[in-house]
Amino acid sequence: MTGEYSPEIDEQQICAATARYSERHGLPNSCSDRVPHFWGGQREWPVLHLDDVSGIPFLSGIEGVDEYQHRARLRCGDGDLFATVTQPVAGYEEYCRDRLGLGSPEHIFSLPADGPLRVSSGCLAQPTLSKLVDRARECSGMLIEPYMGIDDGWDLAARISADSGAPVQVIAPPPAVTWIANDKALFSELVADVLGEDALVLTRTAEDVPTLSKHLREMFQGVKRVAIKRTRCASAMGNRLFDVEKLEGLDDQALCKVVEEALLSMDWPEGEEVLACVWEETDLSPSTQWWIPPKGSRPPRLDGIYEQILKGEEKLFVGSRPSTLPREINDGLARQSSVIAFALQQLGYVGRCSFDHLVVGDLDADPVLRVTECNGRWGGTSTPMHLVDRVILGERPAYRAQDFIDEALIGVPFTEICERIGDQLLDARTGRGHFLLYNVGPLERSGKFDVIAIAATPAEADRLLTGVLPELLGV
Repeated sequence: MTGEYSPEIDEQQICAATARYSERHGLPNSCSDRVPHFWGGQREWPVLHLDDVSGIPFLSGIEGVDEYQHRARLRCGDGDLFATVTQPVAGYEEYCRDRLGLGSPEHIFSLPADGPLRVSSGCLAQPTLSKLVDRARECSGMLIEPYMGIDDGWDLAARISADSGAPVQVIAPPPAVTWIANDKALFSELVADVLGEDALVLTRTAEDVPTLSKHLREMFQGVKRVAIKRTRCASAMGNRLFDVEKLEGLDDQALCKVVEEALLSMDWPEGEEVLACVWEETDLSPSTQWWIPPKGSRPPRLDGIYEQILKGEEKLFVGSRPSTLPREINDGLARQSSVIAFALQQLGYVGRCSFDHLVVGDLDADPVLRVTECNGRWGGTSTPMHLVDRVILGERPAYRAQDFIDEALIGVPFTEICERIGDQLLDARTGRGHFLLYNVGPLERSGKFDVIAIAATPAEADRLLTGVLPELLGV
């Protein structure tokens, strides 16, 4: 199910709710200085692609995260640019250009003074800034499409525009709206306003350990597990899960100690808002993938419904595949998410966005659909989806996208990985092959890369990724 999705929603009611939300959070004032760089919806200028993940806290547990910035290459075409701090992997540009047909963009180096994740701010250093200013001036304008709409990306747009005298627009929401989508507390508040509290998992917020512990204790009745979540972390890195039977016998002091230790393990800054929530017992956590155009242009577009591949008790995201859930469930997810997508558009959200859901209960007995969070950015499901759509002509095939990691691959060159996979490596020129490779930077230090297995059926895609690929790689 893809395309502009227009269920029967009460647009007037949603607009009224978002207007109240906007006023409550002071959005008109907080976004006013960014208005000159709002995206108008056109793509006539060259695009600078930036996968700057520095706005997401506590990424230390993700292997090779400083190499993820090269995912920006997958969105590029002829005449575009992409910036990275780290060196491109030998052979990868030729692979993208020649085998996948992804054009010939210009790579530029970002030179941040304060760490390898700060890709946007590093583009303010010379000679990179001069290159960008010259390109914007030559082309009478420039677009910047960042990983997410953090301040650094918008500040870069303002500087390039000021120095070049040319318009520079950002294909992302302004920072205040970016955090409405990506902050779990702010997003839950919006969902409650437009869909009601029943659309959410039972959640409470706190800024100190005693209050957070009190909220958890109040949730013990009738549930197996509860959790705490930092509001702006990604990929479950900021989640900690607790068995209720291990907590309910603790006195208040002991419970506070458990909660405090969990927070410290996530580098929690004291005073930062944290969520306490019930942990729903389900393995079904689909996501809906949306593209949101500028307000007043076109409706939000549903680009796909996906099953997330999650690992461990805390449901760490490792991959995705197009949904194989029943049609009724997919329709319900589309309806639920369309309301939120429309609401975000009214608040000024622009660009790539996805929503995580839970399917609670028996699939055959009218299960409950809940919304858990929003990924207001490019991410682990939208990136491979976009790549598949660029490389595969016609209807989107069955596929499975996932990271692949093995110690035996540490230090193995990307070109050798390609040689081992051989003619099973997909070639866009011929349409032959099954595997697409990306995010290959972590290979050198971690033996990790991302891969898409494309097949005629979901079961065949699973077999290719879990059985055929390890055999081809010799691990």
